[in-house]
Amino acid sequence: MNQTRSTLIGAALLLVLALGLLLGFATARVLAPPGGVRSLNTATILRQVQGLSQLVTVKYVLEKVVVLEDVKIYGESRVLLLAHGIVKAGVDLDKLKPGDLTVRGREVIIVLPMATITDVYLDESQTQVLEHSTGLFRRYDKELEQNARREALDTIRRGARYSGIVDEANVRAKEQLRRFFHELGFDAVVIK
Repeated sequence: MNQTRSTLIGAALLLVLALGLLLGFATARVLAPPGGVRSLNTATILRQVQGLSQLVTVKYVLEKVVVLEDVKIYGESRVLLLAHGIVKAGVDLDKLKPGDLTVRGREVIIVLPMATITDVYLDESQTQVLEHSTGLFRRYDKELEQNARREALDTIRRGARYSGIVDEANVRAKEQLRRFFHELGFDAVVIK
């Protein structure tokens, strides 16, 4: 008899708990704003966007052959380098200020910082010194190879810039932020 009563009390408590959860979900759904947009203020959204930090949107891979020669009366040193460079560009969202983001109901307006080249480096696993020759009366010059690498980086950076990496990074950053804000529930996203 006691076991049956304990089972009935347990079932009744479970039923009350289930009804309470159902009532809580129903109340939350009725009180939710239309269209599913959560109540977010500008400061909250700004923190979320700044949390993305460096939004790198484009990566170019470029190769460049660099020939450096150091000719002296007593001999010549020469380096032939095949440089495999990586260039990344994106938008630094940490630069956003409170005035750069405006929320009006289901519309968000954001003034985006200009995209920049964020990183340029040589992929050492694919960069090769094809030739390093030293004249008969010359010593091996490590600095010549380092200068060839620096020149390769500068040339690769300029090549990416002339190829439009910054413009492409701007376009892609806007696309990604539009998707981000639409997922937050905004209908209209204006990015300037």
